[in-house]
Amino acid sequence: MAAKVAHDDIEVGTEIPAQDITVRRVDLLRYCGACSDFTATHWNERIAKAVGLPDVIAHGTYTIAAAVRVVTDWAGDPSALVEYSVRRFTRPVVVPDDDVGATVRITGVVERKLDDRRAVIRLRARFEGLEVMSGARAVVRLA
Repeated sequence: MAAKVAHDDIEVGTEIPAQDITVRRVDLLRYCGACSDFTATHWNERIAKAVGLPDVIAHGTYTIAAAVRVVTDWAGDPSALVEYSVRRFTRPVVVPDDDVGATVRITGVVERKLDDRRAVIRLRARFEGLEVMSGARAVVRLA
């Protein structure tokens, strides 16, 4: 595969399509198994509340993965991702025990165009209107 977005077709400020990511408890349980992180605050409401959280919270790495998927979907090729980093988490994504779950809105904008058909994408992830991670940047190689 190759990136479907052309470097010449974007400018600084180009927005990539936003996506709403739904996170349900079952997603967290699957992720616990996939990454071998069974920390109880990601699946057990009683323990999450006992340590001062409002409820079960999503893994930070789950949110990181969801956010970068927005970039690779836009680029049209997961292998277009050259680099990805997140400075820190700013608040947890609280996932209720219902069939609705939590919704995280992921947005991105071209922050810089680099040589060799690369671009820096600044990502934002918001839950209940507030940022959940800061300093998220992805570098992609475009067509």
